[in-house]
Amino acid sequence: MKRPRALAGVAVACATLAAAGGLTAPEKRGKQIYLRGINAAGKEITAYLGNPAMEVPGSLMVCANCHGFDGRGNPEGGVTPSDITWQALTKPYGVTHESGRRHPAYTAVLMERAIVQGLDPAGNKLSPAMPTYKMPAEDLSDLIAYLKRVADDVDPGLTDDTITLGTLVPRKGQLAGVGEGLRAVLAAFFEDLNAQGGIYSRKIELRVAECGQSVAETKEKVGRFVEEQEVFALVGAFIAGADKELASLLEEKEVPLVGPSTLYPHIGYPLNRRVFYLFSGVKEESRALAAFAAQNLQATGARATVLYPEDASGTEVTAAVDGQCRKSGWAQVTKVPYVRSRFDPKNLVRQLSGAGTNVVFFLGSGREEMALAEEAGKLGWKPSVLLPSSQAGREILETSAAFQGKIYMSFPMRTSDQAPEAVAEYRAFAGKHKIPDGHLAVALSAYSAAKVLVEGLKKAGRNVSREKLIVALEGMYKFTTGLTPPITYGANRRIGAMGAYVVEVQLAKKNLVPVSGWIEVE
Repeated sequence: MKRPRALAGVAVACATLAAAGGLTAPEKRGKQIYLRGINAAGKEITAYLGNPAMEVPGSLMVCANCHGFDGRGNPEGGVTPSDITWQALTKPYGVTHESGRRHPAYTAVLMERAIVQGLDPAGNKLSPAMPTYKMPAEDLSDLIAYLKRVADDVDPGLTDDTITLGTLVPRKGQLAGVGEGLRAVLAAFFEDLNAQGGIYSRKIELRVAECGQSVAETKEKVGRFVEEQEVFALVGAFIAGADKELASLLEEKEVPLVGPSTLYPHIGYPLNRRVFYLFSGVKEESRALAAFAAQNLQATGARATVLYPEDASGTEVTAAVDGQCRKSGWAQVTKVPYVRSRFDPKNLVRQLSGAGTNVVFFLGSGREEMALAEEAGKLGWKPSVLLPSSQAGREILETSAAFQGKIYMSFPMRTSDQAPEAVAEYRAFAGKHKIPDGHLAVALSAYSAAKVLVEGLKKAGRNVSREKLIVALEGMYKFTTGLTPPITYGANRRIGAMGAYVVEVQLAKKNLVPVSGWIEVE
């Protein structure tokens, strides 16, 4: 009987999807167990090794460590792990191992027994190097489902000749210039890289998406973009304002992002493994200020207050400052919120001065700080004021000269981080490609993000995958871009330059003077 054309088309489409990736939900859950030893609920699998069996965390004995990301085995230390691709496991004539051990083909049930009891289909004990695992039946089923796909699980955006990368830029309104600069830098960077042969003979194809008019629209656009364009990874994307939403989306879509442009890195618990930030955001900058103040401004009887806008980001940063102050030995920290639309500097000055505050961590804007300083000057109250630079802006230099020597700011990088040869390299690059002169900080950030991503891709090797890229980035230690502080990531660290410098605002000369070295805030 002939199969109807419509059904035949569906069958072909399904076969194509399977060959290209398109893991089912159980297969995705099984992949997480295979790669990380953790199930979809975040619960760690238990492994047992040796005789007598010693219990160890599954995250230390993950399948991919020995059998490889493709299931074909990674020979190491004289041990050659078995090929556990489903094609190898289910050979109809069975398998004969180098040790002489023989057994018939595996089935799903026999594979479950091997994982849990350490027995092959013939009932022989597996190699002593092979752990056994304890996990719920549904997790075991998910793992088997993924083993059936591990050999053909190829991430989107990869061909023999290309790697498809993406970025996200604003193209309308006041940020249009930022978006154009970001796009121009990345396009030019990968054009030069391709001219040099690409990465392991693969050329980079850059796709560009546009930010939406709202957080919801941006998230929806990015979701469609990474799927329709089959983007392997994102680089230098402008995610400010949609930080948490896009971080969550990329975790769901399993798409890595290197060097996003944002003031609020999303590094809470549980850790988002997909997003690698270059610099500290407002929270980390503020923590560096708190560490500096505890070391340098905590005179006898010093009283500190965190003055912050009463919104989600202000509350989160305030908690970080408070925690850092207490960690640094500053016991008395008062928190005073205000509503931006009803900012009343006169009332706030009276409240803080009356309470004896002499150190203020201010998380508002530069204009608000100027108004606060003006009212404080009228009362003769001159506390030390500390602000993260990403919040303050250049208008801070217009503060009343009466506050000379009283205002400090934190910066995630400074010009001394820039090696002369790297600066010359970038200037030549910008000149060659006619990169716009404006928004230099964004341009340097995008350029550095591309360098970090390329280093990760090189370390991941020719047989790169998203997971291999993540592991390679996690192993990056003090990588030098030449334009930023050294970049270090780790299994539990997603900000490359985790800290800030502190400078004193010289109001008389309207310049900034460094007053600290690099302050790390782990």
